[in-house]
Formats: sequence, structure tokens, C-alpha cells
Amino acid sequence: MCGIAGAVTASTSRPIQSHADLVRRMCDVMAHRGPDADGFWSDGQAALGHRRLAIIDLTEGGRQPMTNEDGTLWITFNGEIYNFHELRDALVEAGHVFRSHSDTEAILHAYEQWGDDCVTRFRGMFAFAIWDTRRKRLFAARDRVGKKPFFYVWDGQVLRFASELASIVSDPEVSRSPDPAAIDFYLTWGYVPAPKTAYKSVSKLPPAHTLALELNQAEPKLVTRRYWDLAYQPKLQVSFEEAKDKVRELLTESVRLRMISDVPLGVFLSGGVDSSIIVGIMAQLSSRPVKTFSIGFREAEFNELEHARRIANKWGTEHHEFIVEPDAVSILPKLVRHYGEPYADSSAVPTYYVSQVTRKHVTVALNGDGGDEAFLGYERYWANHIADRLKMLPGASTAISLLKRMISHSVDSKSNSRRIQRFLEVATMDEQHRYAHWIGYFGNHEKRRLYRPEFAALVEPDTPLDWYNQVVGVQPGLDAVERPNLMDIHSYLPYDLLVKVDIATMASSLEARSPLLDHNLLEYAARLPRQYKLHGRKGKSILRSAFADMLPPENVNRRKAGFGVPIGTWFRGPMRNMLDEHLRSSSASIRKYLDGTEIDRIMDEHMSQRADYTYKIWNLLMLEMWHREFQAGTSF
Repeated sequence: MCGIAGAVTASTSRPIQSHADLVRRMCDVMAHRGPDADGFWSDGQAALGHRRLAIIDLTEGGRQPMTNEDGTLWITFNGEIYNFHELRDALVEAGHVFRSHSDTEAILHAYEQWGDDCVTRFRGMFAFAIWDTRRKRLFAARDRVGKKPFFYVWDGQVLRFASELASIVSDPEVSRSPDPAAIDFYLTWGYVPAPKTAYKSVSKLPPAHTLALELNQAEPKLVTRRYWDLAYQPKLQVSFEEAKDKVRELLTESVRLRMISDVPLGVFLSGGVDSSIIVGIMAQLSSRPVKTFSIGFREAEFNELEHARRIANKWGTEHHEFIVEPDAVSILPKLVRHYGEPYADSSAVPTYYVSQVTRKHVTVALNGDGGDEAFLGYERYWANHIADRLKMLPGASTAISLLKRMISHSVDSKSNSRRIQRFLEVATMDEQHRYAHWIGYFGNHEKRRLYRPEFAALVEPDTPLDWYNQVVGVQPGLDAVERPNLMDIHSYLPYDLLVKVDIATMASSLEARSPLLDHNLLEYAARLPRQYKLHGRKGKSILRSAFADMLPPENVNRRKAGFGVPIGTWFRGPMRNMLDEHLRSSSASIRKYLDGTEIDRIMDEHMSQRADYTYKIWNLLMLEMWHREFQAGTSF
């Protein structure tokens, strides 16, 4: 796990040394991603940089940038290839000679052997760039689900790339002018999906894509290509028992591969189904106690430590806990700098702290990310199925309107009445609006109130919602459960959840591994009959059944909690001054293009508890802090 950076130029008017110096500075910005060593290489047209967090092959043989036998290929790589032993054996048999025991060298030889299609043989998480000195060609790629990031700027002459946005925009020649369309996306979803970033000039390579820059042509050409998608059809013709055994086999193998490490490892433990299963598998595969790490809060409704302790006690783990206090938000400016663009998932705060605690004991941490996406764990899947059925019933709209008036109003997001309200509010909406209401922040009508006229004129009002149709439209024939599931896998997972974990862990110089996101397991789960995963309104049915022996009933039968943070309460107390300073100030950047009166109304109604606008306020706060931390102006 590392940080990568590079520059490739088609121009001979600027010395490559200036690009090499730039790459060194870019790597310095993300030294946290690789505190163990740095490395640099350049020739007449390319400069590659690397920050190393040593995990596999701790010797000098694992240093990067790395070359092949004859020095014609050079690579800088971030991630882990879990099947590199298998690849190495096949490549040695084909005549390749290895000089190290690292997975990086396996990528180089795989590219020599299979060309661009080598990525289809990799099982792991990765972002890498290979400079081919003979062909004057840069080849780069990201893993299938988007665990590892890759940002780039291409101006027609020079390509710059890096693992973090802050690294890219540290180059004074890269404009920090914000992209209004990206901000519009952010205010809807809480993140900016690829290929956009918050900056007009910078792009992010989407997951499961390769990038090739050809410089041996009259006109340099940059091409991106998708190499993988998750297929839901044809459905597997297997019994539930057969499928259950296969799920257990695949996940156990996935955990085993991710326990390969030359440094100490542990696991994030929330006490939920997914992380509890990972702990159980690790305990069965390990000859020594597993190291587990959990986070909690003083506020009882957000604290899950008792459930984590139950799992830790069951397996006799070496357990560590940390309580997040309201003053924890003092690290927000630091987190904003690491994220590099607006990012609205408040669980980034506890994820950062659990990463900090974990890094004191281990260098690698497994987690339970991906279980909800792979095995239909979110309530919104069932709710979308029901809403889809209701819309077909005559008189449904009238009946739903009546029910909405009968249900007592609640601002408690965890109460049953609030859950019912949320469902009834969206039951008659079009599917994309329904999905945005469940996981988004500001709807179209709310944004119309929020945007100043000059900013509204710069954005297309329905574009963020069209994003839903664009993503799910790639695979026609999906049902009302599979469509939002595909959206989660291609949008919410890579641009929210995985970004959160990558940034929080790498800011702590910690490697995170996600066994439930192994692409073999994802592909198998996607093609299972839906009822194997979502039984009634109960998600992850087959996963719970496959690992029933590892899950205490108290952990299995409780309501899914998620990784919530009590920021709504903090806003009314210890964070109030911070909010006023950032959002109510007349000098706030966002007030130059968002209506200040509307911002004040949202905050006033939340503070008086007339409404729960926790996540809207957090969204606005992160946007304002991004403007301040990166001096990203408002000249669109």
C-alpha cells in the first residue's frame, strides 16, 4: 500500500528535470501514504515517483519505481495483488525471470506477457502506472471496485497523476478553479463521481478502467477503457444449501489471501454481521489471537461497543477500543486536506480515529466493507421493491397521502415513525428520486431554493439524478432490487465508502483490506437468486446462514445500525460555534453562490429541533471547509 505520482510529457520545450522535481514535491505531499521509503526515476519523457508502505517483501527488492530485466518498463504501484504467487508461477513457466518476491514485479511481467489485458488476471486492489520506454506509452489502471485512487490532469502535452488530489493540485500550474457541475453532484450525493473531481482541470479514473497515453503518434492520444462490469445474469441454478457452502468457501479463501503479510495485521470490528464474520474466519485461520479494533461514542444510541466485545470475547481476540468525543472534530481541517475535494460522509471522523488506534499495533487491517452491497443488506433494497409494487396499485397515491397525515412527525432519524415517514415520502416518486432521497442530501427542489440565480444558470438541474439512470441503464432487465444495488456498487461504494476508508487509513499509514469485495465473491453473489440474499425484508440471508456458527443471536437479530455519528447533537452543543464561524459568516465562500438566507433557515430549524438537518448541515460545512483549505475560489 503506497502513494504513486508521475508526469509524462509530449513536449521537448520543457526539461524533464522540472517534471522530476514536480513528482518529488507531489510525493512529499502524500508522505503519509508511504512513510517507509521513497523512490524516483525519470528519462527523457517520463518521471515516476513512489512512497512506500512496506507490506510484502520488506527488502530493497521491493522498492519502487521498479523495472523489468532490460529496463524497458518502469512501474509505480499502489495496492496488493493477492494472487501474485499464482501469477508468478505461470509467468516463470512462460520464461520470465523474477528478481524479487514482490507483487509489483508480477504486474510488470504480466504486462509483458498479456499486454493491457493483464488487469483481468489480477485479484486485488490496485492503481498503477507503467511507462513503456520503447513504445513511448503510459499504461495505467484501477481495480474493479475502486479501492485504490488515481487522479490525473491531461492538458494535451503533459499528463500528471497521483494517488491524492492534494498532491495533484500542489502543482501551481494546475488550476484550482471549481467545477460547478461537480459541486452540484456533491450537494446531491455527498461525493463527486468519476470522471469528475471538484476541480475543472482534474479527473479521476473510474474503477475497472485502464488509461493509455500514446506519445509515439503525431497527435498524443489519451484513451480510457472499461475492462470489467458486474453481471447479474444469467442466474445460477443452485440450491440454497449449495450456494451457502460456496459463499463460505469463497469468503474463507478471500480472507486467507488477505492475511498474507510480512507485517502485523488486525481487523476493524463493529459488532455487525460482516466484520464479525471476518473476525471469526481470521480466528479459525490464525494460530495466535486476532487483534481487533473498535470505536464507540458516549451517546448510547450510537455506541455499539457491547456488540463488538461479544464477538471479541467469543474468539478470544486481543481487543482495543476507542471512544470518540465531540472534540474529535478538531481534526476536520486535516481530513479535508486529505480528501482533497468536498466529501460529506461524517463517519470519516470515527474511521480516521479507529485507523489511528489500529496503526499503533498493526500495519494491515481487514474490514467488513462490501457485505451490504454483495448480499443486499440495506433496507432501501426491500423498500424500493415494495414501493415499486405499490405504484402499480390503483389508488396508491391517495392511500399513501392519507397514511402520511396519520403518522406522527418525528425528527429522530432512528425512530420507527421516522423510518415510516421516510418511506411514505418517496413511495410514489420515480426510482431515481427515491434513491436520492434515501442516501442523498439536497433534492432538486431544495437546491432550487439554495442556489443563487447566477450559480443555478451554470448547472443542469437534473444531471445528478440522470447519473442514476446512466449507471443502472448499462444493464437492462434488472429488477427493483438489483437496480439500486448496481448503483451502490458503481457509485456509493467507490465514491463514498471506499474513499472514506482509503483516505482515513492511509492518513494513518495503515493498509485496509476488504475480503467481502473480492471480485470472485461479488460475481458469484450477483448471480444468486435474489431471495437467497433478501428474504422478506431481511438482507444478507445467505451470508448469515453460511456463517451462523460464528454469529451470536444478539448480534444477528438486532436492527442494522450503520456507522452513525452523533453530530446532530454535537451541532447543537460543542460544535455550534464552529458552525457559526464557517456557515453564518458573511465571508463564507459558499454564500457567494448559495443563498445565505436559506443556509440560515436550515441551521435555525435544526437548532430549534423543528427538523433534523444534520446531514445537510454537515454537507455544507465540508463544502465550506474545502474552499478554505484549498483556497478554491468561487470563480466558476
